[in-house]
Order: sequence, then structure tokens, then C-alpha cells
Amino acid sequence: MRAVVVSQWGGPEVLTETEVDRPEPGLGEILVRVHAAGVNPVDWKTRASGAFIGWGPVPTVGWDVSGTVEAVGPGVTLYRAGDEVYGMPRFPQQAGGYAEYVTAPARHFARKPASLDHVQAAALPLAALTAWQALVDTAGVTAGQRVLVHAAAGGVGHLAVQIAKARGAYVIGTASAAKHEVLRELGADELIDYRAGDFAEAVSDVDVVLDALGGEVAQRSLKVLKPGGHLVTLLGPDVPAGADGVHASFVMVEPDLKGLEEIAALVEQGLLRPLVETVLPLEQAARAHEIGEQGRTTGKIVLTVA
Repeated sequence: MRAVVVSQWGGPEVLTETEVDRPEPGLGEILVRVHAAGVNPVDWKTRASGAFIGWGPVPTVGWDVSGTVEAVGPGVTLYRAGDEVYGMPRFPQQAGGYAEYVTAPARHFARKPASLDHVQAAALPLAALTAWQALVDTAGVTAGQRVLVHAAAGGVGHLAVQIAKARGAYVIGTASAAKHEVLRELGADELIDYRAGDFAEAVSDVDVVLDALGGEVAQRSLKVLKPGGHLVTLLGPDVPAGADGVHASFVMVEPDLKGLEEIAALVEQGLLRPLVETVLPLEQAARAHEIGEQGRTTGKIVLTVA
């Protein structure tokens, strides 16, 4: 099968399309024919340095996939050949999403939302699960709360805005002014241009902050939380120390059948939609990384495979 592999850790040029053996599903696994693969910041960060453990003899990147079940391994009852699924297999271990086929435990996938095509569905798993696990599982966002989403137009951010809104929250987002209109369309109630001023002076009494930036942004975010508020950061385990009564947590996204099903339900209810800014063929994976590393993408980049 065709797959994009990492010849060595480094820049986008180390991504090479080649022929590798097609995997076979093991006990409790399914084989998925990939139609589209999402591109995430963790992909190029891993490509640059081999950030995660568990790499096979042929290093690959990519975790977001949408496709069709090709075969099921022994013990699998959730799916049968021909089912359309989407998921984030094996994260943070090597999955090889930039390929024609992937295998993983069956419960690392869920049925693809019927209203989305494979390109749209491939934009969802890692980013939407990150937002869901941060806002719902960790912070427990409920109706009437004030939620601040940093980098609100990014891959995680634009989905977090919609998930928080679907939970009944008042949603505040930070983004450049050029991206405010699309974020209002997605449901943001209040927007702050981070280039024009300090968000910490523009907002207060926040229940939950979702931080995808880290550093001094995370530290200043503690100042806008009300007593009992919760900062959830995605950048690493070294969370900033909060004041008494303020919580701070680090979330590492995990494969999650239930979360994927909840996300699909929001899609089918018309409460969640991924923004796909750039679509490229698999052989242009290096170009996808070049675009992503510029940090200007609104929504997601997706590779077409099948």
C-alpha cells in the first residue's frame, strides 16, 4: 500500500511517499481503508523530533482518519466490512494515518456521521476529542457558564467554541480580527483580538479557560478565572500554579468511542461542523505540513487518500 513515512526527524522534506506492507487486523482490531487523513500540529511536531514513544521500524505520522472497514479481526462485533468509520487510532502510539490502510482496536473508531463526507469527518477526531475531553470530561462545562477559548479559530479552537455553545455556555474567543466573522457564525458570543490588546484586561469572571497556547498566555489566563474556575491546558503537564480555589489541568487526548459518538451526535443535530481550509492529495503531505506550520490556518488541513 501507499504510505507517507518519515525518513529521519526533521523538516517537511523528510516526509516520503513509499510502498509498505498492508497491515492485517489482530485480535479485537479492524482494518480501515483510509479515504481521508486529517493533519494536526502534533503531526509536524512529531515529524520534527520524534516526540512520542512506540515507533515501529518504519516511522510514520498521522492519526485522524475517515474511511471504510475493509476487514475485522477475531472478536470484533461492533463493525463489519463496508461500515464507514472515523477515529483517532492508537494515539499517542504510532498509527500511520497517512496511508491507504490502518489497523487499530475497533473501539478507537466510531461510525462516521452520515451528514459528513470523508474529508470533513477526517478533520474531526483528534481536535474534536481534545475539545470534548477538555471541556466536558475534565472541566464539566454546563449551561450558563462563561468559557474562554484561546486560538478560537484553530483546529481545536473552532470545534471547542461549538461544543461549549452546544453545552449552553457563553463563549468568548481570542483570535485575530479577520477571523471574528466566521467565529460568530460558529456561535461565539464575544471575541477578543489578541493583537489589539490584553485579553486579561478585557474579560473576567470566567468559569473555564481552554488554553492551546501555553506559556505566559496560560499564566495570564488564571487571572480571568472566577473562584472555583478551571484552566485546562493542552500544551504539557507543567500547568501554571493557580491561586487558591482555581484549578489547572493538563489534558492528553485519548482514543474514545463514547466521545466520538457524542461528537457525531452533535454533528447530526447541526450543532457542530468542522471547517476545512485546505485539501491536498496524500503525496503532498509535506506541503500540508508547510502550510500548517505557518500557524495561519482557520480550521483544518486534510489529505485525500483513497
